[in-house]
Amino acid sequence: FNAFLTYSEMNTFGPELPAMFDGMKLAAVATVLYIIVRCLNLKSTTSPPEIIHQDTLLSRYLFKSCPMLTKEYIPPLLWGKSGHLQTALYGKMGRVNTPTPCGVRKFLPMQDGATASFDLFEARGDHSTGDDITMVICPGIGNHSEKNYIRTFVDHSQQQGYRCAVLNHLGALPNMELTSPRMFTYGCTWEYEAMVSNIKQAFPQTLLIVFLGEKQSNQDRVLCCVTVCQGYSALRAQETFLQWDQCRRLYNFVLADNMKKLILSHRSSLLGLNSSNICDADLGRLYAATSLMQIDDSIMRKFHGYSSLKEYYEKESCVHYMKNVTVPLLLVNSSDDPLVHQSLLDIPRTLAEKMPNVIFVLTQHGGHLGFFEGAVLLPQPLTWMDKVIVQYTNAMCHWEKNLPACQKSSHHDRNSCLQSTVVTQSG
Repeated sequence: FNAFLTYSEMNTFGPELPAMFDGMKLAAVATVLYIIVRCLNLKSTTSPPEIIHQDTLLSRYLFKSCPMLTKEYIPPLLWGKSGHLQTALYGKMGRVNTPTPCGVRKFLPMQDGATASFDLFEARGDHSTGDDITMVICPGIGNHSEKNYIRTFVDHSQQQGYRCAVLNHLGALPNMELTSPRMFTYGCTWEYEAMVSNIKQAFPQTLLIVFLGEKQSNQDRVLCCVTVCQGYSALRAQETFLQWDQCRRLYNFVLADNMKKLILSHRSSLLGLNSSNICDADLGRLYAATSLMQIDDSIMRKFHGYSSLKEYYEKESCVHYMKNVTVPLLLVNSSDDPLVHQSLLDIPRTLAEKMPNVIFVLTQHGGHLGFFEGAVLLPQPLTWMDKVIVQYTNAMCHWEKNLPACQKSSHHDRNSCLQSTVVTQSG
């Protein structure tokens, strides 16, 4: 009887079941769409970058000469508002339709037995100022001149009349063995400084676009400095890399795995040389490491003999040296960069508020070194980052060209054009 009643009830409500299932399907579709909208950040609106600067003659000139700094940055509609997808596309592909610029590889012997290398790419035409100008490029940690995003930027810069010199981080190039028991670290600028010195000797008349803050003497013949997606403080950054916010802990694991593979590819060099500070026990800890901090503690800090991880992070963070930069300095970051926590952006913000030669540009979208532009789906070959850096450096070259001769002779005189009147925020 109970079975018969249940069957009858099923017959009674049977016509309503398909409608109920359809409602569940619609709810499931709505849930998926909601997740997609949230993950892709589709509701986010585009806007011009936020710009923190002091009101100087130079800043006024730059905003007129670099319209991209104040115009709306428009990423691809369907995925470009997600910092994760921007970062993932950069990490996986670098850039789309990547050119292959032709250059010459240079090798520089270092005092500790290491062999630094950089690739030199000549300009493909004259610069608009008629001057000889060299961009001295330091790629992101563990990168080199063969990366797609570097090739794209170099090709674009060559077309605009720039010679480009690109550092290959020590140990980062495939098929190039180490000649000393040392690899690149976050803040060691020995190889970069050697590259800059080599360029100055090889091209006595060239003007430089670089980023060096440790010694003011390094800024001789430097027009300006540019840095993109910096974390500024390794000590503060390492704390945020242990958090799950913005999946930062997952990025930490992936980056650590890549770093581990790179170090192990040089295992014989790091262990085999007599002056090595790395032992088998250190490699054992490396195999077990699941974070960058563990790798830095077991391997990286020992390349320069730091006694602790804290000392390593303190000494190799650029936050301590940026105040020494006296030439115009452009700092660019993205708000949705999953690798750079929002708290770290207080560093460039404060610097731009205090120093008249510093401009801090903060975009709403762009991820970590992504900054792709496009209409709906497909990104353009050149990114917003590629174009804005060249536009900024072009403006600085023309600014320098039009300065009186007495102000070109020294940074002190040149900086008289940077005297501030008021702290403002725009964008």
